[in-house]
Amino acid sequence: MNKKIILWSITAALAGFLFGFDVVVISGADKKLQSIWQSSDSFHGWVVMGMALWGTVVGALLGGIPTNKYGRKNTLIAIGILFAVSAVGSGIATGPWFFAIARFIGGIGVGASTIAAPAYISEIAPAKDRGRLVALYQFNIVFGILIAFLSNYLLSGIGENAWRWMLGVEAIPAVLYIIFALRVPKSPRWLLSQSRNEEAKEVLQLINPEMNDAQINEIISEYQNHHDQSDHSENIFMKKYRFPLLLAFLLAFFNQLSGINAFLYYAPRIFEEAGLGESTALLSSIGIGITNLIFTLVGVFLIDKLGRKTLMYIGSVGYIISLGLVSAAFFQGWTGMAVPIFLFLFIAAHAIGQGAVIWVFISEIFPNHLRASGQAFGSSTHWVLAAIIPSLIPFLFNHPMIGAGMVFLFFALMMVLQLLFVAFMMPETKGKTLEELEEIMLKK
Repeated sequence: MNKKIILWSITAALAGFLFGFDVVVISGADKKLQSIWQSSDSFHGWVVMGMALWGTVVGALLGGIPTNKYGRKNTLIAIGILFAVSAVGSGIATGPWFFAIARFIGGIGVGASTIAAPAYISEIAPAKDRGRLVALYQFNIVFGILIAFLSNYLLSGIGENAWRWMLGVEAIPAVLYIIFALRVPKSPRWLLSQSRNEEAKEVLQLINPEMNDAQINEIISEYQNHHDQSDHSENIFMKKYRFPLLLAFLLAFFNQLSGINAFLYYAPRIFEEAGLGESTALLSSIGIGITNLIFTLVGVFLIDKLGRKTLMYIGSVGYIISLGLVSAAFFQGWTGMAVPIFLFLFIAAHAIGQGAVIWVFISEIFPNHLRASGQAFGSSTHWVLAAIIPSLIPFLFNHPMIGAGMVFLFFALMMVLQLLFVAFMMPETKGKTLEELEEIMLKK
C-alpha cells in the first residue's frame, strides 16, 4: 500500500482522537461541576453533561452539507477549529451555561467528524485495505478516550481548578490536528463529483504513482458511468435506497442501546456506585481505556480478514454476557473489582464488534454521490440516542424503582435484538469496491 495513503488516512483519523478525548474528558469533571454549580440531577444530566451530545446531533445532521459542498478536507480543517474553540471555552467557563455552550461547539465537531473522516478515508483507500484504514478512525477514538482518562487522573490532584485544565488541554492536539489536515489532498471521488477531473487525476496519481493515464481515465470513466446528471436530484430517502438506510439506522440504533456512551460518560460514577473510592474509580477508568485500545487494535487487524459481520457476532455475544453480569452484580450487591472486570469485558466486546465496524460499514453501504448524506443519517441516529441516553443516567441510577441493575439489564436485552439483526439482515461488505457495493445494495 502507498505510504502516502496510510499517512493521509492517519491524519484524517486523528479527528477521531479529538472525538474520543472530547467525549470522555468530561467524565473527570462530572461530580466536581455538579458540586460547584449546585445543579440538580436533571439540569446536570441534560445541560452540563448533555449539551455536548446535543451538539453532536447538530453536527451529524448538518455535517453532510459542508462535507458535500466544500469537500471532505475543508470540513476536517473546520472540525479542528471547532474542537480548539470548545476546549478553550470549556476551560475558562464562568458558569454552567457558558460551559454548556462551549461544550456544544465541540459536540458539533464530534458529529461532523463522524461524517467527514470516514468518508474521506473510504474514498482514498483501496478496497482490500478499506476496512482497516477506515477503522483507524475508531482506533483514534479509543486512543483519545484512553488519553482523556489518563489526563484526568494525572490532573485530578492539582487543586480546585483541576477540571479547567482537564478540559482546556484539548486545545493542544486540536491545533496540531489543524496543521496536519492542511497538508492532505482533497478526496478524488469528491473532486469527480464536482466535475474537477484534472484535479482528481492529480490526486489519483499521488495515490498510486504506478498508474498510467489510461488506467486513471478508466477509473474516472467507471465513476462517471455510475453517476450521471440525474444523481444530483436523488436523496437517501428514495425507495431504492431504503435497504442501506435501514442498515445504517439499525446499526447506529444498537450501537447506543448497548449503553456504551452512557458508560464512557459516567465511568467513574458507575465504579463509585459499585463501591470503589473516587481515586480507584478514576484509575479503573484508565483500565477501561487500555482495554478499549487493545481490543480495537484486534478489531482493526481482523476487520478485513474475518469481515464486518463476524466481528459483529463476536461483539454481540460479548455484550450479552458482560451486560448480564454487570446487571447481576448490581442486583446482588457484589462489590470490589467484580463490576470493573465485567465492564472490561463489555468494553472488549464493544471494541472488537460495534466499535470497529460502525463507521466502516456506514461509509461503505451508500453510493458515492450520497455517501455524506447517508453517513449524516446514520451518524444522526447514533448521536440523538447518544444525547438522550447518557442525559438520563443520573436520574435513572438514583430512581428508587429503577437503579443501575435494571438499566444494564435493559441494555443486555437490546443486544439480544442486535444479534438477531446481524444474523438475519446485515450483509458482508469486505473486499468489495464502493461501486460494487452500490450495485449490491440496489438489488436488495
